[in-house]
Amino acid sequence: MRRSATAILMILLVIGAPATRAEDWPKWRGPRGDGTWNGPKLPEQWPQSGLKPAWKVPIGGGYAGISVADGRVLTMDVQLDGTQQVERVVALSLADGKLLWEHRTPVKYGNLGGYANGPRAAPTIHGDRVYTLGAVGHAACLEVATGKVVWQRDLVKEVQAEVPTWGFAASPVIDGDKVYLHVAAKPNGCILALNRHTGREIWRSLPDPAGYCTPILIDAPSGPMMIVWTPEFIRGIDPADGKPLWKVPYPITYGVSIATPIYRDGILFITGYWDGSKAIRLGPKPTDFELIWEDRRNLRGLMAQPLERNGIVYTIDKGNGLTAFDLKTGRKRWDDENSMTPAGRNPHASFVWLNGSDRILSLNSRGELILGRLSPEGFQEQSRTQVLSGAVWSHPAFAGKFLIARNDGGERPTATGPYELVCIPLVE
Repeated sequence: MRRSATAILMILLVIGAPATRAEDWPKWRGPRGDGTWNGPKLPEQWPQSGLKPAWKVPIGGGYAGISVADGRVLTMDVQLDGTQQVERVVALSLADGKLLWEHRTPVKYGNLGGYANGPRAAPTIHGDRVYTLGAVGHAACLEVATGKVVWQRDLVKEVQAEVPTWGFAASPVIDGDKVYLHVAAKPNGCILALNRHTGREIWRSLPDPAGYCTPILIDAPSGPMMIVWTPEFIRGIDPADGKPLWKVPYPITYGVSIATPIYRDGILFITGYWDGSKAIRLGPKPTDFELIWEDRRNLRGLMAQPLERNGIVYTIDKGNGLTAFDLKTGRKRWDDENSMTPAGRNPHASFVWLNGSDRILSLNSRGELILGRLSPEGFQEQSRTQVLSGAVWSHPAFAGKFLIARNDGGERPTATGPYELVCIPLVE
């Protein structure tokens, strides 16, 4: 009798339990930093009438990604105050798009490689704080609720950070009480580790110039490790003290080390636009590594972030579009002949795995939101609909039941736009 009563109670608890809450998007590449998101169950097709925005608001220039947590949408842009450029961190209400607060910093961008139209790095939300890095080296920690400054630093003035051609683009990375910044401080400070509570320096590491790639923290066979991709090397360092562990030479044309590396089952994958892809196997000792394959012809990614599932990697190749290949061998499986996103000088799409399945959501460079499935056999497009006008290079956020995205001018940006940020329900 007792067992029956217990079983009945457990069944009632399960039945009465609320459904799993759709995740927020608190940092670059989502809650786990790997392009996976657990959201609502989506239909097989978008409505014939398209997806309608819950709200849309004007936004200044910039390519900064979007982060969302606890009903707040955070991103960065640049505004013109007369002739003065002002870089902003903005917080909006997820419910209605109303401005909750803004943090303003006067800046002088200069040319920034012809793309002097705004910040690049996505904010990083951690607890009740948000960490930001502007295009010309202004770093800040702000209260998420109010925008109140906890600390802020001008890294160019204070530590002689060297701004790369197209501005700083790597998002801050949180690790316990540290925040890591990819900023090329002088000397030997490609990576800066700061106390995230005070902004004070803990350690610095590497003499390399700054690239545009957000570092990743991995659980390597030997233990915790930070992977840093610079314009000169792929590197492993010890996150405890910044000690360099190993490096693979990889000089990048124009310094465009951009796409976040993938790490799965002891293998690290990196893809570059002009110089191709490499895969590195890490060993049981911190200094153990082996370059297991490289491909300079078929796998050449730029801004699109690769995805991996069951040993297959999917990325946007500059010539062939969406391309699938084996992580362990580099063997190409297929490409989609530029069907997901248009061919061009800088083909781009932001795509994420949905609910642990083979389904993806992809926002392409024309502002089309695509539903589909990725498998070793091919890309099955299910539906697409227009959600933004103009060009889209910025990476969106998915949070709750919403897509939050912005347009930015792509290859032909201006500081003043006009641009907009939209919030679109994916389900009723």
